[in-house]
Amino acid sequence: MNPVSQDTTSADRATSLLATTMPPLPSRLPGVGTTIFSVMSALAAETGAVNLGQGFPDFDCDPRLVDAVSHAMSAGLNQYAPMTGVPALRQAIAAKLQSLYGRAYDAEREITVTAGATQAILTALLALVHPGDEVIVLDPCYDSYVPGIALAGGTAVRVPLQPGSFRPDFDRIAAALTPRTRALIVNTPHNPSGTVWREADMLRLQELLAPTGVWLISDEVYEHMVFDGQLHASAARHPGLAERALIVSSFGKTYHVTGWKVGYVAAPAALSAEFRKVHQFNVFSVNTPVQHGLAQHLADPQPYLELPAFYQRKRELFRAGLGATRLRLLPCEGSYFQCVDYRDLALPERELPEAAFCEWLTREIGVAAIPLSAFYGDGFEQGVVRLCFAKRDETLQAALERLARL
Repeated sequence: MNPVSQDTTSADRATSLLATTMPPLPSRLPGVGTTIFSVMSALAAETGAVNLGQGFPDFDCDPRLVDAVSHAMSAGLNQYAPMTGVPALRQAIAAKLQSLYGRAYDAEREITVTAGATQAILTALLALVHPGDEVIVLDPCYDSYVPGIALAGGTAVRVPLQPGSFRPDFDRIAAALTPRTRALIVNTPHNPSGTVWREADMLRLQELLAPTGVWLISDEVYEHMVFDGQLHASAARHPGLAERALIVSSFGKTYHVTGWKVGYVAAPAALSAEFRKVHQFNVFSVNTPVQHGLAQHLADPQPYLELPAFYQRKRELFRAGLGATRLRLLPCEGSYFQCVDYRDLALPERELPEAAFCEWLTREIGVAAIPLSAFYGDGFEQGVVRLCFAKRDETLQAALERLARL
């Protein structure tokens, strides 16, 4: 007998024996499958469509940042960083937060560098939430929130944002608060809608949470993408929120390096201590040379101070082109996402469910988008899809030329 065939037969028998002797493996996330982002990106690649679905830039970062990271590597800064983050980077983050939002965070005790914002949010949930706890999320929301709550043993309580405007409905948030509420997750600028919370919203939230013991996870990864002269309404600006908040941000979003997966959390010392207990066992530490490069790059605030104008110009270019189609533009106050309502198109496309419309748009028009229904727990349909304009101008123009057929 061929030795290879004999080995293969033995392996098959072992696999069969394992299948019959091992108990079933219950899933920790039984309702979770492949994300819509992966599905639409794969379809875009298969069909040659312009991918405006997944939220990442198709242009390069500042070459000075690459040089700073390369220099750190060449200088031998390639071993484990401190668990909490490279001191120079934590100090630079603290200085930035104080300069922008007026909150003095202690770099040693209150700033933690993370492997991106998604890891930061999951770690926050694992640190805060116990079985039986409830966590309020505002629908539509980023797709990692609810699985993270489930992994922590908690229950997600979905409170819808106001349909159409995507503004917070504080009466419904107040009604959702119970003695079991452990935390609330807010996100501004908002993914997927591009809505930005106002100062008045944060003050109302502060008032609402004041008599409670509810923690706040403030997802602020698009903090530097706020348009039309508005200020980013960070939880750090308000003492009553900052004292209960884990504030999450992302260097990947700020510096166009989403693949580097580096972010941070700012939180009061006692809250940071609990966060770090979990962080040290699910990540321990984050890429060392990248941290040193980011610390050097942060010394110059201009790159992030110029980001609102950079993305506002792209927003205007994109919205002007979309204005020539029958897609109805929803407001875009921040982030790098533009939502459009397709219900003014001709039949039968205007009656398609959002996921089916996105598949049709990808295959027939050659532009990939994301259905907004994917961000709702109940798959709420409103004839709206999300497009990403964090792309080179030529990419946006190519997409607009195709969308002009609508």
